[in-house]
Amino acid sequence: MPSSSMNGSRKTSRSAHAQAILGPELCERLSETKVLLVGAGGIGCELLKNIVLTGFGHITLLDLDTIDLSNLNRQFLFKKKDIKHSKAMVAAQTAGAFNPNVNIHPIHANIKEAQFDIEWFSGFDIVLNALDNLDARRHVNKMCMAAGVPLVESGTAGYLGQVQPLLKDRTECFDCVPKPTPTTFPVCTIRSTPSQPIHCIVWAKSYLLPQLFGEDEDGTDELDEAEKQGENAEEIAALRKEALAYKAVRSALRSAQTTEDVAQRVFTKVFHSDILNLLSMSDMWRARAAPTPLDFTAIQEGTFFIQRPSNSSATTGSAQIIHFQPANGHANGKTPSASSSSSLSNGVSGLRDQRALSLHDTLELFVSSTNRLAERLRKGEDAISFDKDDDDTLDFVTAAANLRSAAYYIDRKTRWEIKEMAGNIIPAIATTNAIISGLIVLQAVHLLRKSYAQLRNVHVQFKPTNPLSTSTMCPPNPQCGVCRDTYTKVLCDPARVTLSELVDGVLGGDKREVSVYEDKRVLSDPDWDDNLERTLESLNVGRGKFLTIVDEDEKWGTIVVALSILPPNHPSDGPAYILPSPLPSPPRLEKQPSTPPPAPSRKRSAPDDEIVEVGPFAKRAKTDANGASSILDIASPNKRRRLEEDGLLMLSSKDDKIEDDVIVID
Repeated sequence: MPSSSMNGSRKTSRSAHAQAILGPELCERLSETKVLLVGAGGIGCELLKNIVLTGFGHITLLDLDTIDLSNLNRQFLFKKKDIKHSKAMVAAQTAGAFNPNVNIHPIHANIKEAQFDIEWFSGFDIVLNALDNLDARRHVNKMCMAAGVPLVESGTAGYLGQVQPLLKDRTECFDCVPKPTPTTFPVCTIRSTPSQPIHCIVWAKSYLLPQLFGEDEDGTDELDEAEKQGENAEEIAALRKEALAYKAVRSALRSAQTTEDVAQRVFTKVFHSDILNLLSMSDMWRARAAPTPLDFTAIQEGTFFIQRPSNSSATTGSAQIIHFQPANGHANGKTPSASSSSSLSNGVSGLRDQRALSLHDTLELFVSSTNRLAERLRKGEDAISFDKDDDDTLDFVTAAANLRSAAYYIDRKTRWEIKEMAGNIIPAIATTNAIISGLIVLQAVHLLRKSYAQLRNVHVQFKPTNPLSTSTMCPPNPQCGVCRDTYTKVLCDPARVTLSELVDGVLGGDKREVSVYEDKRVLSDPDWDDNLERTLESLNVGRGKFLTIVDEDEKWGTIVVALSILPPNHPSDGPAYILPSPLPSPPRLEKQPSTPPPAPSRKRSAPDDEIVEVGPFAKRAKTDANGASSILDIASPNKRRRLEEDGLLMLSSKDDKIEDDVIVID
């Protein structure tokens, strides 16, 4: 049999089930469909497998991440040998073997990079989101709304999941419904007065680690913001001095011979000296228990005990001894096991993660992790940031958070618990990912068929009797600041185009007063036009950016201009920009009618109610003997109604009288 015939029969047999379900016409279309899949994680791996086997012909897979050991329990396209390699590259290579007729183009990059502009998004027939962070989801949503490309949004959290098809002007977009903002804590609570384990974990991860090993030299930015928010001025002044003192410690970690003496210096600075400084502000501890400075040597020797003032006498100095008896049966002192140090440093045993550490074990972990991180700096790493899959940073955050918890009499957490809290880990279940991935393909097929009446929001619920629920699509939110804007595209050379040229060109010579924004930056408004004659490049506005043009009189809708580069064949002496044709036509905004004041109530007030004076009520119009109104028709009903709403009564003559209605108040 000729090879071409064999390939044809293989292709037919491979797609036989898909053709039976979807029909030959749609299957043929799928082979020509260009799909963008953003994300190659838990959902992304399952989804890539699904669209490859369904027969989507041209797949672009984009992901910035690399493979970690913790991914292997649910992201089945990866193996242990793939750890530290690009997720997109490995997933494409693995899934490509499932269907040789499919073309997969992997990209290891950030979806927010300038090269992935509106022109690039417009080259796809559909976009499938398999992302795990809010910022990237919102970016992809805006790009799809601007390019008019259908998007299927999805997400999972343990046993729960959701799929949401999105299409501009037909359904609500991702931003039509406000998303909950992440929980934040006051700076002074984190830095001076923690009361919960999460406070200590956030302090170790977001303050201490970057202060010692990251790029944060002085940590004054958040203090400036806290000062603006009106937090305790004395406390902030003390924290500023504390931040400056970290410079000497940072220098020692980077340049001195890394020994336990350096780790001890860090410990003494953070858990002894800084706490003593806080204790000097006596007013801070009038209504709360003052922390206990930790002693490095005493903890090592097993002779250190925590003394906490009792709640009933926090200001009198009486104390109670806290022994912090952990689950392994050992108190604050040493653990009898001679191998504890080695077991703490190798990071292999799963039991270690779930074992509660004694204060002595915690100190050993702090010394070990500090030395490991310092060694990495001395070998050339510029800055080290927290990663839940980086044993060194996780050990450091675990030890630092638990030492701080001990000083403030807060329950300590295991390494596993801290990994969950610091890494914002939501339990991922492979089965949920598989269900959601199948539902994404079903909604994608509806979008490609343009069967918009069949689109559904689908939710996977933790309800055995009703695991799946669906709801019809909601229309766009009229107040949405993303999908209700009018989008247009301008190809330009940012080095040659000024802001005024672009704005005037998009408005078509209409000289109405507008303000121009780039993200949250104000580039110009009617009272400030300094930037109008500057080039876009000088304003740091270029490919992949959006310019928002807002009508100051609120008569016209907002125009959002997506910027792209000129085509490759554009002549060098040609115009510096190419305007869209036709020019954008934003909707005319209707002025919202003012809500009339509510009619005064005739209900009699209760004895204890506040008494409000009520003006006279208009008397009903007089009628003649036949029951007809005797008032001349000198105004339209609408005008008469507006006058009555304003408390005015239109009379037919000067002889008409108004009798006051009287309300008697007991």
